[in-house]
Amino acid sequence: MAPGLDYYRSPEPTEAPVVQVVAVDRSSTESSSTDSDSADCRLTLSPERPLRPGVYYNSRLDPKNFLDGPLSYDPATRLRQMLARPGIVIAPGICDGISARCALEAGFDCLYQSGAATTASRLGMPDLAIATLNDFVQSAQMVCGLSPTTPVIADADTGFGGTAMVARTVYQYARAGVAAMHIEDQVQTKRCGHLMGKQVVSREEFITRIRAAVIARDSIPGGSNFVIIGRTDSAQVLGMEEATTRLKLAADAGADVCFIEGVKTAELLTKTVEALKPKPVLVNVISGGLTPSFTCQEAEALGAKIIIFSLVSCVAAVHGIRAAMRSLKKTGTDFSSAQGMDPKAFFEVMGLHDVVELDARAGGKAFEEV
Repeated sequence: MAPGLDYYRSPEPTEAPVVQVVAVDRSSTESSSTDSDSADCRLTLSPERPLRPGVYYNSRLDPKNFLDGPLSYDPATRLRQMLARPGIVIAPGICDGISARCALEAGFDCLYQSGAATTASRLGMPDLAIATLNDFVQSAQMVCGLSPTTPVIADADTGFGGTAMVARTVYQYARAGVAAMHIEDQVQTKRCGHLMGKQVVSREEFITRIRAAVIARDSIPGGSNFVIIGRTDSAQVLGMEEATTRLKLAADAGADVCFIEGVKTAELLTKTVEALKPKPVLVNVISGGLTPSFTCQEAEALGAKIIIFSLVSCVAAVHGIRAAMRSLKKTGTDFSSAQGMDPKAFFEVMGLHDVVELDARAGGKAFEEV
């Protein structure tokens, strides 16, 4: 049996599982199994949740395991700790290295790599399924490298293809240092979740995507804590009841977090949170979009566990760069738009001090004076 499939294992090919699979630490427990497919696991009833046929369960990833202890240096583990503990996780949307540096400078302890912002920044194009997996991964590698312990939640669109591509996306995101990714139920020719005219795939295809992502995560050698977020865009197409049902199915298939795009009222967000308990719920706030402009405090009071502000950096960038370009065109100088920031001050925001210090500690003399 392929790694990662154990957690969906069924006693008979045509039956839904009637037991759940719990990983065993072989360093402290000897397995008596002679089945090579299950040599690292045992079948048991889970005391943490009610037994239901076909429901994914991996004891290693149970939230209770992340309640105590210092925050991990591994970003995926750290995000699981943040999700298991009190307080809402706030992740500003970043679009490039400059916006990521600014978010870190402001003190944010989680970042969101927005698909729309990445497409706009890297390609100068709208969020209409134009960016590829390579575009997203290359951006993620750069962002995650700026602060390797800071969790980055990354948009993965539809998974960029069938189940093999969904799995490939998980592997490449995890290798890049991404802590979590969300995968959605739009058709491959998708669009920003706050535009009209969306189309979604069937429930079955959506759950197949989620299951492929979970199996891929669980097959990573050493045991990955990578977080899988199930996102549905069906609320605007098929209604809130269908959207909630899809997220329940995604949770049963192994999604760690549920993301309902375009929830239109505080009441609907509260109902969604209640319906999906105990799974944490992510809410996406875009000024002028379908979702009200909840503050972090309001979203937390309504029960959301993660709030992302997808376009906060790239919209601000458009306004700032537009103003600077118009000023330059009109006045012939960039003096006013620079606002007193000289090159060294700019590079200090980009980590100048860290690079100079590294060179000095290594015995280098290249940057004794900058």
